[in-house]
Amino acid sequence: MEFQHILADLKNKTYSTVYFLEGEEPYYIDVLSDYILENVLTENEKSFNQTLLYGKDITLDTILTAARRYPMMSEKQVVVVREAQNIRDIDELATYVEKPAPSTVLVLCYKYKTIDKRKKLYKAIQKNGVYMESKPLYENKIPEWTINYLKTKQLGIEQKAVQMITDHIGNNLQRIVNELDKVIFSAVPGTSITVDDVEKNIGISKEYNAFEFQKALGQKDVYNTNRIVNYFIENEKSNPIQMLVSILVSYFRKILTYHTIENKGNESEVAQKLGVSPYFVKDYLTAGRNYPLQKAVLVLSLLREYDLRSKGARGGTSENGELLRELTYKILHI
Repeated sequence: MEFQHILADLKNKTYSTVYFLEGEEPYYIDVLSDYILENVLTENEKSFNQTLLYGKDITLDTILTAARRYPMMSEKQVVVVREAQNIRDIDELATYVEKPAPSTVLVLCYKYKTIDKRKKLYKAIQKNGVYMESKPLYENKIPEWTINYLKTKQLGIEQKAVQMITDHIGNNLQRIVNELDKVIFSAVPGTSITVDDVEKNIGISKEYNAFEFQKALGQKDVYNTNRIVNYFIENEKSNPIQMLVSILVSYFRKILTYHTIENKGNESEVAQKLGVSPYFVKDYLTAGRNYPLQKAVLVLSLLREYDLRSKGARGGTSENGELLRELTYKILHI
C-alpha cells in the first residue's frame, strides 16, 4: 500500500493487525510507526498495552510473546519492533501472521532491506496485514516533495529556495524535514519561505551555494564562478568537492538531455524531460548554448576524473581546494 493510503486509514482509526514497513527510505517508516505509537492508544492505555522493541536486542520469541498477550483494560495493544532487519529468523514470523492476535497491532520496521517475496512471510502479510516498501525518491522529485510537505504546514516556498535546499541536502527526507522545521518554526502560515529565510535559518548562503555555482558555470560567468569557488575553498567542510562534483554531474547530465529534446521552444515539455521547474528552463537554454553536446560530454569526463582524484585515485595528491579551482577553470574554458 502507498504511504498516504496507510496514513489515511490510521487517521480514520482503521487498524490492521500487522504492519510490515520495509525499504531503503527510513522517513516513511518512521512517520507511520511514530503515528501508531502516538495515536492508537490513549495515554492511560499506553502504560500497560504499548511495547517498543529493538531487533538487535531480542529474539523472535520475544515478539511472539508480546504479540500474543491480551490487552489490559483496553481493546487493543500495540507492539512496535524497530530494527526488525536484525532479527535472523524473521521469516518464521509467518506462522503468527497467518493467524494474528485480533487485539494486537504489530508493527515491524524493517529498514534498508527487503524481505524475500517468494517466502511465506510476505504472502501472509499480503493476506492478513499491511505491507509497504519505502523507496528513496529520485533527486528530481525532491523539489515537488518539499513543496507538498510545506503545503501541509500551510506554507509556500520560492523556487530558488527549494533548489537551494535540494542541492545542499540531496534526497535525505528526514534531514530535509529537520532543516525545514527550523524555518517553519518562525514562519507565518499563509506566507512563502524565501531564500533569505533559508539562509537565516538553515545556513545555506543565498549567494554562495551549489545552485548559484552551477548557474554561474552554465552562464560561463568567470567572475561569479571564481567568487563562489573562493568561498567554497574557505568553507570546505560545508562544501566538499565530492558533493559539488556530484551536483555538477547531475547538472551536466541534464544539459545532455536538453540537447536531445526536439521541441526546445516548449518550456513545459523541456521542464518535464529535465525534471526541473519551468522557472529554471531559461538557465538550461543558456547552458545548452555554452556547452554544446560534445563539450557537455567532455565536462562529464572531467568531473569523473576529478572525483577520482579528490578520493586519492589517479595519482591525486593535490589539496581539494586546488582541485576544485583547477576543475572549475577547465570547465569554463573547455
